[in-house]
Amino acid sequence: MKNTTTNKVHFIGICGVGMSAIATALWQKGFKVTGSDSGFFPPVSTNLTNLGIPYYPGFHPEKMIDPAQGGVPDLVIVGNSIATKNPELAYVEEHHIPFMSFPEAAGTYLIKPQSIVVTGTYGKTTSSALLAHILRHAGLKPSYMTGGVTQDGTPSAAIGDGAWSVFEGDEYTTAKWDKRPKFAHYKPTHLMMTAVKWDHADVYPTEQSYFDAFRALIASVPAPRADGASVTRDGGLIVACTDTETLPKLLAEAKRPFISYGKNEKADYRYENVKGSHEGIAFDIVYNGKTYNIKSPLLGGYNAENITGCFAIAREIGIAPGDITDAIATFQGMKRRLEKRYENRVTIIDEHAHSPEKSKNALKTLRSIYPGLIVSVYEPNSGNRTPQSKAEYKDAFKDADTVVIPRLTKLKVDPTNPEKTFEGQELAETIREGGHKDVHYIDDDEKLIAFVTAARNDGDVIAFMGPHGFRGMIEETVKKIAQK
Repeated sequence: MKNTTTNKVHFIGICGVGMSAIATALWQKGFKVTGSDSGFFPPVSTNLTNLGIPYYPGFHPEKMIDPAQGGVPDLVIVGNSIATKNPELAYVEEHHIPFMSFPEAAGTYLIKPQSIVVTGTYGKTTSSALLAHILRHAGLKPSYMTGGVTQDGTPSAAIGDGAWSVFEGDEYTTAKWDKRPKFAHYKPTHLMMTAVKWDHADVYPTEQSYFDAFRALIASVPAPRADGASVTRDGGLIVACTDTETLPKLLAEAKRPFISYGKNEKADYRYENVKGSHEGIAFDIVYNGKTYNIKSPLLGGYNAENITGCFAIAREIGIAPGDITDAIATFQGMKRRLEKRYENRVTIIDEHAHSPEKSKNALKTLRSIYPGLIVSVYEPNSGNRTPQSKAEYKDAFKDADTVVIPRLTKLKVDPTNPEKTFEGQELAETIREGGHKDVHYIDDDEKLIAFVTAARNDGDVIAFMGPHGFRGMIEETVKKIAQK
């Protein structure tokens, strides 16, 4: 497919974060892009609208092939959430229109000869976006794709003119017809690994199955050449956090050398002296006897780990340390990653945390920064609404004074699956069983807003946590708090 405006690409499920990122990248390279979806949530929907990418609600073959929107697509990209009986997908298959998953599309159109993949159970969205920011700042003109929208409005994906690409390597499945992890399509020559802890129990029913996906990823990275050729040119570089035991064990199993980072004394790149406030963090990175002073507007001491990993891989591929630290200081972070939607007497936070583990980390950060009470409004993703995830809720919300479960987003339920996902009341009870005493299930959005905004005092925080859009509740909460 040539890079001209005569080529039309249609996205079934365009409002997924990854789907919208690829759509944005192709749109900006001159492709005709259209899309459809069943639901539209900011910031993704806002970004698509601002770019002028046309999309419509529902799935309608006649709209997909509308002559006014370029006619029959040359290529259709299908989101992972799309059902096999989707009418647009059925039309595509019946009429033999070429189609692929979005990881396949990313691997086809965005991956460059030098492919950095950032992966791990957590930290990969912020880290991949920061790393892409560092490479852009250094003039390397990378292609990139991240699983979120940055605070400064930088697109979630772009096709650059340089030899490098930076990709967030998600371990979730590629598509209904392809159960491989998404990162199986990204051809890593350089790999950054943040952490590996069992997640996505709906896809990986055992810890072993989860770790096996990362074993395969490690094996896919080319080994460094025996003649000592530069990893900058020839690849083979793995940079991994060693603050937990899992990654060193996996890499030792694979007999792969790697560069380590973390806060432990044995790490090649070690971070220390972390100081945080509501304005950001400052800390030091120590490498090979030299100390580099880091300042970042990102909230949360845990981001020192992400930043150190990015510093390590950027320096290892040849970017000057001064260029790296300058880029770090100007990176504003991601929307929905401890994003401050309102800050005055009371602070309102929007946080993507879709699992108990991610919520626990986010709440720990908020507790370290803010002096008042913390109210967490929490909705998990589908994988953390399964019976297997119950144990993960123990103490997950210990840093929240109050936990509120809203009416949960309706899921498409497989009638053949005997394990039913939690609904709101059961989720609230699960969190109570995990050790929290003040948990509420409120299925009425207006009542929920009234509850969380009542009697707020200076220094209090209301944190909306979860992957969904909260049906406008964040915006309404901001309005109500601003009026007090």
